[in-house]
Amino acid sequence: MVRLGFDIGGTAIKAGVLDCSMNIVSKKMTAFTREAGFKSIIRKMYEIAMEMLSDNSLEKADVMSVGIAVAGGVDTEKGVSVKACNLGFVNVPLRAEMERYFPGVPVRVINDADAATLAELKKGALKGCKNAIMLTIGTGIGGGVVLDGKLFTGGLGHGTEPGHAALSLGGPLCSCGNQGCVETLCSATWLATEGKADAKDVIGRAKDGDPTSQRILTEYIENLSTALASLTAILDPEAIALGGGVSLAGDILFSPLREKVWQKSFFKHSYKIVPATLGNDAGIVGAALAE
Repeated sequence: MVRLGFDIGGTAIKAGVLDCSMNIVSKKMTAFTREAGFKSIIRKMYEIAMEMLSDNSLEKADVMSVGIAVAGGVDTEKGVSVKACNLGFVNVPLRAEMERYFPGVPVRVINDADAATLAELKKGALKGCKNAIMLTIGTGIGGGVVLDGKLFTGGLGHGTEPGHAALSLGGPLCSCGNQGCVETLCSATWLATEGKADAKDVIGRAKDGDPTSQRILTEYIENLSTALASLTAILDPEAIALGGGVSLAGDILFSPLREKVWQKSFFKHSYKIVPATLGNDAGIVGAALAE
């Protein structure tokens, strides 16, 4: 028996088949077309799934579950994408539509950052942790929390949004409508805007000794360390995993970041801050493992 996992992003849909050992045995990707409408999108996802099953001499009857990771607010009980601005989804019944193609098979819908957190907990950088935090740093900032060895989806089921905690009173306007959110000062977008280049290029220039890029990266680390120190004061986690392209920066990011978090930490603990390990596969894996 196998599990199917889908990760719906603003430009692409990633899909994978996982075996009983939670290993990806097949992957495919297709463009996300916002104008197509969710029914056409789900149909395309089903077609990709059938292609992957066929490529591995599997049939629909071999599928034990289907998971869908999607950005934004999710009603996990109803399997509905409540609001995903970048996708144009508002109250989209993803579960019900996918169940038309896989009748009798459990279909779960999960926030994409929660999916990444679950994947890192089961197979990645957070494996074995009872209490941990995951941040995905990209255009915005998503995140997930692990409590008592399980994914925590909020006291009322709304999820967790560390990217929209307040970091700077009266700071930059955030896409959520508030000002000074963590996302506005700690995302890859901030690095790109300040450096007038792709975030990867800004980091590369900093490594090469460019003083302007080094100054920008130092300010970025100051911002991110403040956000992480605030989270440690609330959750006191065993580990913090950082995902997304920025997490590939290496020691130029992680060494000063760990030091700054220690300096700002209420508990004066050397928190384990590490890069996530599953990369672009995290959404697929986490969606497939959602329960």
